[in-house]
Amino acid sequence: MSKSPLSILYQDDHIVAVNKPAGLLTLPDRFRQDIPNLRGQLMDLFGEIFVVHRLDKATTGVILFAKTTEAHKVLSINFQNREVEKCYHAIVSGVVEKDTMDIDIPLSEDTNRKGLMKPSARGKESFTKIIVKERFKIATLLECLPVTGRQHQIRVHLAAIGHPLLVDADYGTLTEFKLSTIKRRFKVSKDEEERPILTRTPLHAYSLTFKHPITGESLTVEAPYPKDYQALLQVLRKYSKYIVYAPDEFYY
Repeated sequence: MSKSPLSILYQDDHIVAVNKPAGLLTLPDRFRQDIPNLRGQLMDLFGEIFVVHRLDKATTGVILFAKTTEAHKVLSINFQNREVEKCYHAIVSGVVEKDTMDIDIPLSEDTNRKGLMKPSARGKESFTKIIVKERFKIATLLECLPVTGRQHQIRVHLAAIGHPLLVDADYGTLTEFKLSTIKRRFKVSKDEEERPILTRTPLHAYSLTFKHPITGESLTVEAPYPKDYQALLQVLRKYSKYIVYAPDEFYY
């Protein structure tokens, strides 16, 4: 992945919040130090940078870093004590019928699939609240509020209730999403190959609400959707519009 200018959402002498792009690691790869990573790029700009939480490589959105040891210590404690409100937006497969759901499913490492997680009665407690924001014929846009912060928690919880992320090679079925999936009679010329709209998990860290580690001021930092996320929503709104019928419309 080529190095590109970072989108700084908020910064002062103590903290910096960035809109993380897809495909960029939060930390350096243990075996490939030459692979671009967010912490490294921020260190080029600001000097020493301290990590307080992480986002998966494919996930976009708000991620917060500390610039000082004091800010790092306070923020780390706040994250550990669940005093930071994290809000994610997710586009999932299928129509989620309930407007809100509380998902309480323990998770543990999947010993059969390295680096992945699975529901397990003996796993660590894991809680996620979901709220429907918009429904389509084949998908749903959700607001996901994780109370705990387990690895892949939102992805596994959504898959466990039968609504995996629309694109998720690990916990779902699709590895990419194309316009031909929902647009009738979609055609490309003989010499062309259809380009997918999305080739990654549609999970976006929409906002973080937290107390400033030094001033104590309550801050909310929001991140706009990346272009591929916006494009997917536009396609769903145009070709997969969800129609809600009033009861009397069924009788003529």
